[in-house]
Amino acid sequence: MMSLDIIKVLLPSLFSFLCGIIVSPYLADFLYKNKLWKKKSVEKTIDGREATISSMLHNDEVKKTPRLGGIIIWFSVFATALSLWLLSKLFPSPMTEKFDFISRSQTWLPLFAMLVGAIVGAIDDLLVTDYFKKKGSYVGGGLSFPIRLFTVAFIGLFAGYWFYAKLGIDHVFMPFYGDLNLGLLYIPFFVIVTVAIFSTSVIDGIDGLSGGIFATIFSSVGIITFLHGQVNIATLCFVIVGAILGFLWFNVPPALFYMSETGILALTLALSVISFMADITIYLLIIALPLFVTSGSVILQLLSKKYRGKKIFLVAPLHHHFEAKGWSRATITMRYWIVSSMCALMGIVLVLLTYVK
Repeated sequence: MMSLDIIKVLLPSLFSFLCGIIVSPYLADFLYKNKLWKKKSVEKTIDGREATISSMLHNDEVKKTPRLGGIIIWFSVFATALSLWLLSKLFPSPMTEKFDFISRSQTWLPLFAMLVGAIVGAIDDLLVTDYFKKKGSYVGGGLSFPIRLFTVAFIGLFAGYWFYAKLGIDHVFMPFYGDLNLGLLYIPFFVIVTVAIFSTSVIDGIDGLSGGIFATIFSSVGIITFLHGQVNIATLCFVIVGAILGFLWFNVPPALFYMSETGILALTLALSVISFMADITIYLLIIALPLFVTSGSVILQLLSKKYRGKKIFLVAPLHHHFEAKGWSRATITMRYWIVSSMCALMGIVLVLLTYVK
């Protein structure tokens, strides 16, 4: 039985990987044909000041690389999930039903969160590329940060309520302590964690960087959920990994397209929901440490500029600080991947120490 579960977890990831490999050239052709890249370089920082270094590092007028590459990821995930679901319905048997990982108790919410993130992110990407402006129906510029933040917070609120009211969950597991009962505070805690993970979207910006980090994170979460006996969630995690690797095949330098908001938002929302379903929210601080350090660098930079009148980093987020210092993009990406792998390994070890008896 264990060997069959392992096959169920890993085999669909191969399907999602191949799906990404096959679909990518067609998507790239569409993106380039419609010129779906950013029209202008970064001109302003988050606090409204002139982004001199950022505009130098991101010269979008010269390097015309399309956005919306994240479509590859969530399309491959949903194509895999729906294909295996249809297979179990059209050709019912113990084997085909075994490989169907769409379940109300484990994967409905993560898939729903991924879908919402994908749609909202795609809208933002299209607006940034002035696609609607080109069509004569809207002036481009992207969704404002408050709109994206509200959307993410609403998803967190809905999911938190569902966990609390429908699933009867009102606690989080604390390493070496046990369950910490939060009661009704579980819902706002869910929202805070979801928003915190969303803030890590700043990790995107260098070829291959975000894809490699997210692949590592979802791999470790897949291993942990498998150890918990949540086979369907583990399968979903590795299907996501397969889809990310299919995307990475064309995103490594020089990138054919960028993941952008439609991919980042889909992944971060799915990750936040999965972390609660697996009750590993606290462990995520270690597993996804590169994400939180990156978003933390932006917060520290803003606070330092506001209250100290000077910057901590040459430019934020952190990976662009290293780029401004002269590190090559390949060096930054590889070192981030190495750190991410070690953080994921530490997270798995910590789970084994606290969960597995």
